[in-house]
Amino acid sequence: MSDPVRLGPRSLAALLLVSAVGVVAIGWPLFAPPSSRIASHAQDAPWLFAGLLVLLVAVLAATISESGLGPKAVAMLGVLAATGAALRPVGAGTAGIEPMFFLMVLSGRVLGPGFGFTLGSLTLFTSALLTGGVGPWLPFQMLAMGWFTMGAGLLPGPERLRGRAELALLAVYGFLAAFAYGTVVDLAGWPLLSGTASNIAFDPDAGPAANLARFLAYSLATAMGWNLGRALCTVVLTLALGPALLRALRRATRRAAFETAVTFDGPGA
Repeated sequence: MSDPVRLGPRSLAALLLVSAVGVVAIGWPLFAPPSSRIASHAQDAPWLFAGLLVLLVAVLAATISESGLGPKAVAMLGVLAATGAALRPVGAGTAGIEPMFFLMVLSGRVLGPGFGFTLGSLTLFTSALLTGGVGPWLPFQMLAMGWFTMGAGLLPGPERLRGRAELALLAVYGFLAAFAYGTVVDLAGWPLLSGTASNIAFDPDAGPAANLARFLAYSLATAMGWNLGRALCTVVLTLALGPALLRALRRATRRAAFETAVTFDGPGA
């Protein structure tokens, strides 16, 4: 099965640009030297987040306009994004239990990396609007979820691997990627907490090694339980519901006829 969303030159360039900006924006606290002017602007992060949000919107617009998505495919994108957004609040506040992650893994697997990045980012944006979770952290959550879902579409054997082997692959990926998602989101918000806890907060006067140690302590102290709960929930739901949902997604993809171009008959047809 071909990828339903084909990344054209503009959408691919936009994706590479937003990913590069995201990596720099997320990782700068660990790599900027103490004397760097960047390290003295930890409080400017909200402005950077706003700029990243604009780039993410550009990726979504370029992907939809350039990939040749038909109306059924666009409708499927909306339905999956709305479903993921509705699943996100389920279990919120309870040890990181977030069912939406298993849906993103399976959707990315069936629909491909291009559709996956678009779906992941759009799902987080929709969820934030529904739950009032709009803030400076939102663009990084959108970017991290886009990467999370896109990664599932890049896993090997999309046309040949089926059954228990595929479920095991998706479960392992979901477990590891859930931790990666939490780490990215934590690292994005960590500089904003400077001064709240002297031993684990970002220190603009410290070197990369010292700040890395601080971040690891911060992540272990504040996020490990949530990341583990998210990872285990993803594995359990993938193994339990994966076979049925994979069949449903593949059937819906065939019926949506992603690869069929929309044509219009002329006056004399």
